[in-house]
Amino acid sequence: MNELDIQLVFESEGQPSQQQFQYWVDTALADYSHNTEIVIRIVDEQESAELNQQYRHKQGPTNILSFPVDLPEGVELDLLGDLVVCASVLEREAQQQNKSLTDHWAHIIIHGVLHLLGYDHIEDSDAEEMEALEIAILNKLNINNPYTEVIEQ
Repeated sequence: MNELDIQLVFESEGQPSQQQFQYWVDTALADYSHNTEIVIRIVDEQESAELNQQYRHKQGPTNILSFPVDLPEGVELDLLGDLVVCASVLEREAQQQNKSLTDHWAHIIIHGVLHLLGYDHIEDSDAEEMEALEIAILNKLNINNPYTEVIEQ
C-alpha cells in the first residue's frame, strides 16, 4: 500500500476522508512498480497563490500544485512527491462546472499523482496522453470523463 501523509492546513465541508484519498492514490498508482509515499497538503487560497507565484510565476491560487521529489543520485527514498490542493478553488470549480465535488476531488488528486509520475500537459500530444490516462483511471472508479462533463448552467 502507498503511504499518504495528509496535511490539513485548511478544512471545509466536502473534503475527502483519508480513506478516499488513499483509494484514489492507490488506483492511480496501480500500474506503478513499487509502493511509495505522497504528501497531500490541503491549503487556503493565500498559500496556494504564494506557491503558484513562487514556483510557476503565475498569479492567484490554483486547484493543485505538484512537486515531484528530485533526489540526488545514490539517495533512495520511497517519497514520490507532494501535492498541494486549494480546497476552495476546487469547490468553486466543481460548482461552476456542475460536477460532483467528490468526483472533482478524485480527478484532481489523480491528475496530481500523474504529474508526480512525470506526465504533463504542456504539449498537445502529452495532454492527450495524460487525459486518456486520467479518464481510464477515473473509469475504474466509476467516474465519468471530466473533460466532457462540463455543462453550462
